[in-house]
Amino acid sequence: MIYMLEDDSGIRDFVLYALNNSGLEAVGFEIPSEFYAALSEKIPDLLLLDVMLPEEDGISILKRLRATSATQKLPIILLTAKGTEFDKVLGLDSGADDYISKPFGTMELLSRIKALLRRTANVTTISENMISAGGLVIKPDKHEVMAQGKKIPLTLKEYDVLCLFMKNKGKVFTRDELLNRIWGYEFTGESRTVDVHIRSLRSKLGECGELIETIRGVGYRIGEKND
Repeated sequence: MIYMLEDDSGIRDFVLYALNNSGLEAVGFEIPSEFYAALSEKIPDLLLLDVMLPEEDGISILKRLRATSATQKLPIILLTAKGTEFDKVLGLDSGADDYISKPFGTMELLSRIKALLRRTANVTTISENMISAGGLVIKPDKHEVMAQGKKIPLTLKEYDVLCLFMKNKGKVFTRDELLNRIWGYEFTGESRTVDVHIRSLRSKLGECGELIETIRGVGYRIGEKND
């Protein structure tokens, strides 16, 4: 079941029609109070969340859901008319798993939804051993990341990107490779999605963020010398 919280009836009806006709059961809500009422009855498999809403804005709702144990791991895609990098980073820092800027294409939205559902439905432990580089440590069995001894909260995608880098030290990943391996789809028009996640990840890791190297004209990696 997919929930959609969007106050624009035109967008909401169009997306719900596309989802239901693609075999994905979905229901929509115009205002947060309606959404919360439904949430108390059933937790969905994924939430499409608009940012600009009456009663309560989407970022506030996102933070509330992430602070509640029952919805802490709920897959959430932000739908926003705001296209600045600041707004995207704010959404990711607040716990969104992905974002898509309006206007968006139906095929792109369906692709992102299916990719996120596949990822969250098949979460597996990478390894029981710690993975480390410099002052950065990943504890896959606990799904924890430590930077200079401090626990760092990451979104699911940020964690997946970091694990991919740490397990493949020295290997350079292009933006298209990261989109395919982490997001689960090929959409070269949104390669900036990768850049925004990398920037957010570096910021959260503090000094350890310097371990993530930019290989100009190619992509990103964690260098082998950083063990």
